[in-house]
Amino acid sequence: MATPVSATSGSTTAATPVQAKDDSNVNVLAKAKAQLNVSIVQASLTVSLNSSNDPLSVVLKTALTGINEALKGDFGDNAIQNAVSQDNTPEGTASRIVSLSTAFYEAFKQQHPGEEGDAVLNKFMDTLKKGVEQGFKEARDVLDGLKVLNGDVASNIDKTYELVQKGYADFAAAHKAQPAAAADTAPVKAGPGQ
Repeated sequence: MATPVSATSGSTTAATPVQAKDDSNVNVLAKAKAQLNVSIVQASLTVSLNSSNDPLSVVLKTALTGINEALKGDFGDNAIQNAVSQDNTPEGTASRIVSLSTAFYEAFKQQHPGEEGDAVLNKFMDTLKKGVEQGFKEARDVLDGLKVLNGDVASNIDKTYELVQKGYADFAAAHKAQPAAAADTAPVKAGPGQ
């Protein structure tokens, strides 16, 4: 479970973990989900809604939480720690989501020995995309609950999502196995006089 943090920029306040009255009756997943819900509610209470870009910090945090959950099996808790002071534009938010999550590619490959390049790349990208889908859905739900998921906020979230998808596509294209160069198989032409 990711460490809950405040969604206001420039401030670092940790949320108080939720404790069940009888821990033996609550499974670990239920406790983790309860902690996430508390952190989202606490973050939503501290989000300044005066600026149209502040709700994107909720998108970043919930997207990274989703990615953390998706990567938890391979890398344990808190695989990605997000920055506190940040650019909350769609470009800045998308850039952080892509760069923080794709930074785990080499470690992910080491966790999957024996799998071929494109197969492990596809598995990695599917894992990231699953986490992003979950995170963006939860962010939209939170912002919808706050009655601010409209206008610039909604369009900025959509733009951020599109930029993340483009960033992932660019990353995957850059890491795909390259076919043998055509020059290696092309016959050599004889020059004049040969």
